[in-house]
Amino acid sequence: MRTQVGTQVAIVGAGPAGLLLSHLLHLDGIDSVVIESRSRREIEATIRAGVLEQGTVDLLAQSGVGERMKREGFVHEGIYLRFAGQSHRIDFPSLTGGRSIMVYAQHEVIKDLVAARLAAGGRILFEVRDAAVYDLDTPSPTATGWKSSRATSSPAATASTASPARRFPRACAASSRASTRSAGSASWSRRRPRPAS
Repeated sequence: MRTQVGTQVAIVGAGPAGLLLSHLLHLDGIDSVVIESRSRREIEATIRAGVLEQGTVDLLAQSGVGERMKREGFVHEGIYLRFAGQSHRIDFPSLTGGRSIMVYAQHEVIKDLVAARLAAGGRILFEVRDAAVYDLDTPSPTATGWKSSRATSSPAATASTASPARRFPRACAASSRASTRSAGSASWSRRRPRPAS
């Protein structure tokens, strides 16, 4: 069985960058679809980095997905380095104009972003295998992949993701251009395609 979905922007990867990009595009009225090779359970349970820089903390809060982070995260304002038998405090706020970092695990950020996207009707397709993007230099690029029938989630599609804290303005410009062209599409099969003979 083959399914096709139209969208303005397709994002490959439901990591923090892809999910946050989808959320920011949604806030700007731009439709997107996210394709992820792993299950929702896997991405929400995989333990990764646990420190967020101030810019990321600010962006999550400003975009409406930072409430749990503010409540459960820990603001970290410095470290101690010990050498030659003495402790030396590195005070982040005094060295960075008042900025600090937040101790809040990446998988918790992912949980918050997945919940926000799904609550807003966002389309995320989990467990898509062999995702591929075609015709990027045309007005109607496409993304393909296959999905097993046992997997469940919302429909989605594909594009590349960038670090949202550093490249979001460029991503916005690219997505604005994309929204003026005809929408691309994404398709996937429920079964793995048979190899060519």
